[in-house]
Amino acid sequence: MPLLFPLVVAALLFAIGVYAVLVRRNAILVLMGVELMLNAVNLNLVAFDAWHRDALHGGQILTLFVITIAAAEIGLGLAIVLLVFRTRRQVDVDAVRELADRDRTDEHVAEAERAELAERAELAARAERAAGEPGDAGRADPAEQRPATAEAGR
Repeated sequence: MPLLFPLVVAALLFAIGVYAVLVRRNAILVLMGVELMLNAVNLNLVAFDAWHRDALHGGQILTLFVITIAAAEIGLGLAIVLLVFRTRRQVDVDAVRELADRDRTDEHVAEAERAELAERAELAARAERAAGEPGDAGRADPAEQRPATAEAGR
């Protein structure tokens, strides 16, 4: 069998996979596109191994390794997609990215509000210390105050 036929089929598979990854926004279809690209690579490995007629069959062994890694990748990817669907009720890649950005923005707003509340509490505590006794107005620490008799003698 000529080498051209499997290479053309692999190129078509790879092109379809790239199209699915770049155009589709559904996470499951994106994962399917990645799997198509990996299968195109596997087809190339087996085709070149058969064309080269290597006694060790390195292309076929590498193909089995890629299939194993792809199975683990699709299992983990589908688990993540299922978790996202359970929490967000959608698997649209763009919508999930926008929701993540909005959550991050909400965290920054909440952090800024907490910092503002802490600053207000600190200012209120300073005001309470400053208004402690009538003779020590304006001083935060009573140890810094001079005795009233020393001021009158001068």
